[in-house]
Amino acid sequence: MSSRKVVELFYDVVSPYSWLSFEVMCRYRNVWNIDLKLRPAFLSGVMAGSGNKPPGFVFNKMQYMKDDIRRLAEYFNVPLQQPSDPAEVMFNKGSLTAMRFVAAVHEKGGDKKTEKVSRELWRRVWSEDKDITEPASLSEAAVKAGLTDVEIKEALAMCTTKEIKEKLKSCTEEALKHGAFGFPMMICHVDGKPEMFFGSDRFELMAHCIGEKWFGPNPDKAKL
Repeated sequence: MSSRKVVELFYDVVSPYSWLSFEVMCRYRNVWNIDLKLRPAFLSGVMAGSGNKPPGFVFNKMQYMKDDIRRLAEYFNVPLQQPSDPAEVMFNKGSLTAMRFVAAVHEKGGDKKTEKVSRELWRRVWSEDKDITEPASLSEAAVKAGLTDVEIKEALAMCTTKEIKEKLKSCTEEALKHGAFGFPMMICHVDGKPEMFFGSDRFELMAHCIGEKWFGPNPDKAKL
């Protein structure tokens, strides 16, 4: 019997395309022979470190993104919609506090709780057009994710510690070492070699590389 392959998913909740990849990989975790490892990181750090520019800096890309998100939401079955002021969300407010919170949850609760908290943060900003920068906002997301009051207070307190700041920075730097220039980024470990895939439109190629089958973004429905 073949050993399970490891797939690392580097992401930031400020990225709508990361949400799509996140949901698809969570769905395929029990379809493909893989161990999915969540790697919350800081997108702005990757953009700066790689010299890349966000799509919002190019007018035509931002205009295209509106239609792209609408179509992708239906195709991937993810409740994704553009916030009323995407520039404010992505560039002015950013995601540093949110991703430190996710890193803190990951440190104490592992992938299972990190998955639920990340999903609720995406839902707030990319479905409900709500804030993800204030402690109260992070707490609301964590409550919906099923964290206890004690766990939430502990995660909020950890956000400002050197340990968590370094944890997020280290994961971001690791993404850059893999060649990241944006998110989502997935690293498939195949025969001891890391294969990097960028974006939410490379799943068919990923499947080919790891010896699995792609059944579309909703594998359970496709196999009925």
